[in-house]
Amino acid sequence: MTAAAFGGTVIEWFDFAVYGHTASALAATFFPSDTAVGGLLQTFAVFAVAFAMRPLGGFIFGRLGDRMGRRKILLATVFLMSISTAVIGLLPGHASIGLLAPILLTIARCLQGLSAGGEYAGAVAYVIEHAPAHKRAFYASAMPAATFGSFAAAALLCWLITEAIGSAAFDEWGWRIPFLAAIPMGIIAFLVRSHLEETPEFTRMKEERASRGAAAAGRIPFGEILRREGRIMLTLGGFIAVTGLSFYIFSTYMTTFLRTVTEMPANLVLGSNVLALLCATALAPVMGLLSDKLGRRPVMFGALVALAVAAVPGYLIAATGGFGGALIGQLLVAVGAVACNVSTAVMLSEAFATVSRYTASAVAYNVAYALFGGTAPYVATFLVDRTVEFSPAIYLTMMALLALIAVYLLPETRGRDLAGPARPEGVGHSAPVTESHA
Repeated sequence: MTAAAFGGTVIEWFDFAVYGHTASALAATFFPSDTAVGGLLQTFAVFAVAFAMRPLGGFIFGRLGDRMGRRKILLATVFLMSISTAVIGLLPGHASIGLLAPILLTIARCLQGLSAGGEYAGAVAYVIEHAPAHKRAFYASAMPAATFGSFAAAALLCWLITEAIGSAAFDEWGWRIPFLAAIPMGIIAFLVRSHLEETPEFTRMKEERASRGAAAAGRIPFGEILRREGRIMLTLGGFIAVTGLSFYIFSTYMTTFLRTVTEMPANLVLGSNVLALLCATALAPVMGLLSDKLGRRPVMFGALVALAVAAVPGYLIAATGGFGGALIGQLLVAVGAVACNVSTAVMLSEAFATVSRYTASAVAYNVAYALFGGTAPYVATFLVDRTVEFSPAIYLTMMALLALIAVYLLPETRGRDLAGPARPEGVGHSAPVTESHA
């Protein structure tokens, strides 16, 4: 089950990752500007718009997932992502249809954002609800590994295409190839997920409700979910903000930084990024094992400290311009980013009750990601243009230090019964969320 969810998530996030790796080419195609920075800012603004749609996608698909089950929604999200990604690869540029080109690009990105909003929390819930209690973080680490791996695959494909046809041809037309790859990959992902079974937790919950004549799963008013789970959603969101920021500063903006600020050749940038992302993929299960052994909060604290300490040195080393410096700089940021992502993955399920897990986790996750992850490349590009080269690292450091407060307020959830209260006894409210009969 984990392998099937992993494979589907890799393809889902490959589609989403391609946009970041082709940002420079997209800027030239859809946002012609007097300056390269101007085009990039507009490209990353559309990147952020897609993230603004993620909370809506999280709400819609989360509600449906809590009512209809995890499996059906995971099929819907991968279908929507594949279609919207392929459309981007077919869009004519600004030179052909003028202002309509960036408008259509924005619409396609919004559809991608809706899909992504329902994907990650649902995939994590699916895996965690199948996992043994003492290995939940290890199983959950498959989802961050899939995400980092998909970004590596996207970077690798872009690198191979660039090597084959050259940077000029890639910027002119070659960037379309990774987007069009969404068609066969989407078919594969849909077929993989169509064979998944529903999770034991969701099935058990439905059977219990049926046996006592209760309302169908997912009919809890959203206001009731906010009343019951709002505090933990807000607190966990403070940590997820750094998870999203560190992920996109590492996986997406760093390649733009190396190309536009340090002026490294595109093939060297993508090559170093592929290696760094593959290392991050391999590190994810290690962080999962640590979380299962030490607990969620120690690993979360360690992740934030690692980011606060390593972000600025990482960017300074990357800015030296060589391949080795670029790789080392990315790896320094990657350690904290991976630990954050693994911790977030397991907390998304352990922090909330089964009946509202998909909705609460998807909304908390996607609001935080929209505010800080989706805006990361735009803010980083703006800061570099207006201040100093390593200002994105300073931004990340400050956010990591602030998030320590959120982790201090979060409960330790390792080993809790997913079928029991949404919070361990003695931390927050201990009554499980139940549906309203009003």
